[in-house]
Amino acid sequence: MKDNSIFLMLYEEFGPVFIQEPDDAIFPLDSDEKKVVMHCEARGNPPPTYSWYINGTEVDSDADYRYSFIDGNLIIANASEITDFGKYQCKAVNSFGTVLSRDALLQFAYLRAFSPKTRGGVSVREGQGVVLICTPPPHSPEIIYSWVFNEFPSFVAEDSRRFISQDTGNLYISKVQPSDVGSYICLVKNTVTNAKVLSPPTPLTLKTDGVMGEYEPKIEVHFPTSVLAAKGVIVRLECFALGNPVPTITWRKINGNIPKKARLRKSQAVLEIPNIQLEDSGTYECKAENPRGGTAFKGHLQVYTLPQWVRMINDTQMDSGEKLQWECKATGRPRPTYRWLRNGLPLTPQGRLEIVNGELTVHKVQQTDSGMYQCVAENKYGAIYSNAELKILGRHELCLLIYLKQKVMLILMKLGDVSLECKPRASPKPRITWKRGDRRIQPNKRYITFTVLDGSFFRADEGNYVCRAENQLGSAEMTAILWVKEAMRVVLSPSRVEVTVGESVVLSCKATHDTSLDVAFQWFFNQRPINFQHDGGHFEYIQTQSSTVDLMIRSILLKHAGKYGCRAQTSADTVFAEAELLVRGPPGPPGVVIVEEITDTTATLSWTRGLDNHSPISTYNLQARSPFSLGWQTVKTDPVTGDLESAMAVELNPWVEYEFRVVASNAIGTGDPSAPSRGVRTKEAVPSVAPANVSGGNGRRHELVISWEPVSEEFQNGEGFGYIVAFRANGTRGWKEKMVTSADSTMYKYRDETFPPLTPFEVKVGVYNNKGDGPFSKVVIIHSAEGEPREAPSDVKAYSISSSEIRVTWKPPNPGPGKPRGYEVSYWKDMEQEESGKKQRTVKNETSMVLTGLEGNSVYLITVKGFNSIGQGPASAAVTAKTRKAPPAQSPTNLMWIQEGNNVSLSWDPVKAKDNESDVIGYMVMTLWKNIKVTRTINPSTMLSLPEGGTYIIEVRALSEGGEGAVSSQVRVVTSSGKLGAGFSPLTTSEIQSLCTGCVLFVAILSPALN
Repeated sequence: MKDNSIFLMLYEEFGPVFIQEPDDAIFPLDSDEKKVVMHCEARGNPPPTYSWYINGTEVDSDADYRYSFIDGNLIIANASEITDFGKYQCKAVNSFGTVLSRDALLQFAYLRAFSPKTRGGVSVREGQGVVLICTPPPHSPEIIYSWVFNEFPSFVAEDSRRFISQDTGNLYISKVQPSDVGSYICLVKNTVTNAKVLSPPTPLTLKTDGVMGEYEPKIEVHFPTSVLAAKGVIVRLECFALGNPVPTITWRKINGNIPKKARLRKSQAVLEIPNIQLEDSGTYECKAENPRGGTAFKGHLQVYTLPQWVRMINDTQMDSGEKLQWECKATGRPRPTYRWLRNGLPLTPQGRLEIVNGELTVHKVQQTDSGMYQCVAENKYGAIYSNAELKILGRHELCLLIYLKQKVMLILMKLGDVSLECKPRASPKPRITWKRGDRRIQPNKRYITFTVLDGSFFRADEGNYVCRAENQLGSAEMTAILWVKEAMRVVLSPSRVEVTVGESVVLSCKATHDTSLDVAFQWFFNQRPINFQHDGGHFEYIQTQSSTVDLMIRSILLKHAGKYGCRAQTSADTVFAEAELLVRGPPGPPGVVIVEEITDTTATLSWTRGLDNHSPISTYNLQARSPFSLGWQTVKTDPVTGDLESAMAVELNPWVEYEFRVVASNAIGTGDPSAPSRGVRTKEAVPSVAPANVSGGNGRRHELVISWEPVSEEFQNGEGFGYIVAFRANGTRGWKEKMVTSADSTMYKYRDETFPPLTPFEVKVGVYNNKGDGPFSKVVIIHSAEGEPREAPSDVKAYSISSSEIRVTWKPPNPGPGKPRGYEVSYWKDMEQEESGKKQRTVKNETSMVLTGLEGNSVYLITVKGFNSIGQGPASAAVTAKTRKAPPAQSPTNLMWIQEGNNVSLSWDPVKAKDNESDVIGYMVMTLWKNIKVTRTINPSTMLSLPEGGTYIIEVRALSEGGEGAVSSQVRVVTSSGKLGAGFSPLTTSEIQSLCTGCVLFVAILSPALN
């Protein structure tokens, strides 16, 4: 039997109840939308009014135009972090009480630029550890760090030797290699705005005073000694050490096991624990070890939880004089404390009111106790609110009922009961009677029940029904009109349909109903209303007729499979019909992947089947990921058909940590991959890859330098990896072998003073580990070092070309071992020590150089020596040269000119050099318009031709053996088609006539040029 009760409720008044409270928000400062909206909505009768508080201070929209209200929402125009950052709280008020919303934090997202200040270089020895500091710019909220090597977008790859901390932003290199030399740039990215900025470069160079020996690890970056994390988040603990050889990082949990869900990232430098729970709390230790020793760090992880309600308070209606007892209870870590509010104000124990933690007791309630109550449970990480309204009815008081004239359209269903309910609110308890017209029915009952048998409709039941409530203080009535209509029927077709991903389908909903009633339709997906604005890309509502609507589902995805409902509603009836949509598509992800067995080159995997999405699985592909792979790569297996749930991956690399996953395919396509397996390491094996690019040369006299590209950790195949360097002089029989124990080594130097320079050697480099010796590289010929230059350059000459420049020339030494790759010129003033002088090197093998920036009229001593990659040769004998006197400091003055058409005759007073200055040998006149034109003359006058119209700028300098003298003041000349420059006044006619008689009239300006 179906219950169809209709309650004839009074027009009830009640206090504010929140529908939507403000949420935490992060607003990007660079957003095109320059306003922030903080949402707040409450229902109540009468409708509530709203006010807002920022950090406890009420918002005054009259005093600050940036604030405005739309319904309960707060609109902030031109929001800024300085004035608007903080906690926001909404207050809703009507005549029955006041409630406060939860706090919402408004933050602002931004990322400033790095300081443009040049960063100093960092110089370390090879084999030493180094930390490159990022020093991020001001930002909010979190940022992601990465580092660029030399130029964008060449990013630093993290491995066991290099680590980028997401806590400090710094780049840590445990052991520096020659390949690390270069320029490093810190790149930061804002997680909200996705904005990126680059720091100035930090150069990293190697010192030339030797190689750093082995030393024990030093943990340089680690997680805090106390880590606080909210339940359910991902926790990442960092630990990285500097050391030589490169340290290995291991993790453990003191007095417990590391959670199985935990993962090691970034060559074990990061312990990642997803979905952190209370049982994951504890002390965690990271340990860094290498052959020279070890060190450890411990820190405590504590998981906290926000308060959550176990028991809340509910609306309560009481008679005056009764006792109110409310209890609210919440869980949380730390344990929550409680406080109570009435109409937004704090409650304190006094008189009739008792508060013990989450319990509130009010003895002998009175009318003044009515209002909105809130229990607040809070700990240091958050607060939650439980709201309820307390209504107190006075003794011997009747809450007068208001007549409510309304039409209640009642459908009498087969074998169903339909009830009318009257619910007056009064004290003392009222007596209730019903009547239809003048006839009294079912006295003193709140319900009238109509029973329908055998599908018979009783039209005679139509009419007016009156509920009457009365007590000692009075009475009140409520009237309803009952109509009887035929039941509506709805057909949804097709009722079941199968489609393939990417296809489209139309569902049609047709209603048969009483023609006197209008019908409205609503579509549902899995019991939830479809939002056509939000999901408009796939769903379309189509009205075909007044009683028929269609639902078009386009470009169907797997997520669109499910139950689709059509609800048809009139003012008297609501009917719901459902249809099922099955979607065929690529398979779902397989279940948990387990590594059953592992060898040095194979892994046996098993998994559970995932959803086939209505199309049988045909094949599985196995994929693997290691610290050395570029993402996930398909691994080689025998064919894996859809009926199998295990397979063997082959041709793996020994002693490499792998994660595995499985991907299923069917006739429609390839599905999403499974979750990764736990990380497992293949067994050790003898190395199988020889070093590449064996070469050498250079070095000091009597040295044989052998270099190679180190074998990647991916191909070292086990612990104890090193190199075997074998060599012999060309034409001899026996090989000399030397062991190099460091896996990161790239060079070996052999010294023997018995062999001459450039002696040819046969060289090969092999590999080994704890399992045995691996292959050697191909034999190559490498020559011993030729040594540094042995002779000084000859025929060194130097002569002055100005007051600040000397040209030096020389001839290279005789050919032979130790050929120079460049030259270094040393120079110092007479009467000074050579050590106080300066040095300049040629770019290549040039045999001349111009020394600049010298003092005038000064004697300099000059030597030249050759150098190459090995070192420097002897210096030549010192030669001397004297710079010329300085050019005149006086500039040409009293510039005068006469213009005839486009020709200008220019003259000035001669410049006289002082005793300590070079004699004047002429003058240089520079004319600037579209380009610079230079005219030289030995006289203090010249004739210039200015053929094109425009404004010309003219300057004059004296010329001397010591160089160019000081520049004169500028002259601006405007020819016939040019325009007068702003800020200058033309000469008067009398001034022009004083300069010449019978000249063609011209306009000229003589003045220092204005910028």
